[in-house]
Amino acid sequence: MTPPPEHETTRDPSVRAEIVTGVRLSLPAGLGIVPLGIAFGLLVIQHGLSWWVAPALSFMAYAGSLELLLVGMIATVTPVATIALTTLLVNFRHVFYALSFPLRVVRGRLARLYSVYALTDETYAVTAAAPGTWTHPRLLAAQVALQVYWVGGGLLGVLIGSLLSGPIEGLEFALCALFITLTLDACRTRAQVPSLLLAGLAFGFALVLTPDAVLFTAMAVFVGLLVVRYVIERARGADGMRDSDA
Repeated sequence: MTPPPEHETTRDPSVRAEIVTGVRLSLPAGLGIVPLGIAFGLLVIQHGLSWWVAPALSFMAYAGSLELLLVGMIATVTPVATIALTTLLVNFRHVFYALSFPLRVVRGRLARLYSVYALTDETYAVTAAAPGTWTHPRLLAAQVALQVYWVGGGLLGVLIGSLLSGPIEGLEFALCALFITLTLDACRTRAQVPSLLLAGLAFGFALVLTPDAVLFTAMAVFVGLLVVRYVIERARGADGMRDSDA
């Protein structure tokens, strides 16, 4: 009996190693996702919604920050148009995530569709912390693990909420805490400091000029500032290449 080719004997262990690495890299973000998922599940119960709303939202609208907002909107019977506009504004940042997200390493149409669907703040933060190291199994394993953390946390929160005799105050701050953590994690290098300063500038501008619509104005101004920064840095890069060629 002839032994199998070398690439067949080493492929599976390599894939398993990449999957393990993807799950391991997802763990730091998962430590924050699970408590947030628990808070999400508690909010579902405290707003008087059925327990299945938590896993349903976690699969149909997989985006932690948006899901936390949708719970309150669903509970207050918010008009569909308002929900749609809020979804657009909250998730519009994902357009910029796609510019540097390593989707190119994912093979297969279904795998790519899932990777796009599972592109969340936590996924982007994890991939941005280790650029250039992602492979097909590593990236998908990390994304699946992150969704499991979220869905599992939500189900645990639903269970805890059904056992409590009264509501817990202050759960809404969990969303703010998440974004503070992600911001600090994404700004560990000097290259990201300008984006942090631009975000602060956009917020200050919106706070002064449109205090009744701070979020909308701040996001619009921040998007514009990011576009300007991208154009300037690209122009500088082109000038640097011309100087090196000369």
